[in-house]
Amino acid sequence: MRHGARTPEELEALFEDAFVVRDRDALGRLFDEGALLVTAHGQREARGTLEIARAAAAIWEGDGTYVADPTRVVQSRDTALVVATGAINVMRRGRDGAWRYAIAVLTGNEPTKEQP
Repeated sequence: MRHGARTPEELEALFEDAFVVRDRDALGRLFDEGALLVTAHGQREARGTLEIARAAAAIWEGDGTYVADPTRVVQSRDTALVVATGAINVMRRGRDGAWRYAIAVLTGNEPTKEQP
């Protein structure tokens, strides 16, 4: 996977891909250094790529996933707000032209495996 994306929508797709294949390193690279990930219902906050990768692994242990389904993308220059079915995300375009997450808030609507 690439480091970052060309558009906010592509970043969402890369985030979903990293979740599907459970690639902590790829997922961590999609975030700015010092970025913030807030999991469903504020259960956990993770700052920085290393903590974010660990938080994702915890979500995977509970059979959680993320489905990219942006319903609204609002962009002003190098900043974008993405409202999705399972998240509200703020992204920034870096000097290298790649989009990365600054803040990702998973709202709890992300599908999870049903418990028996």
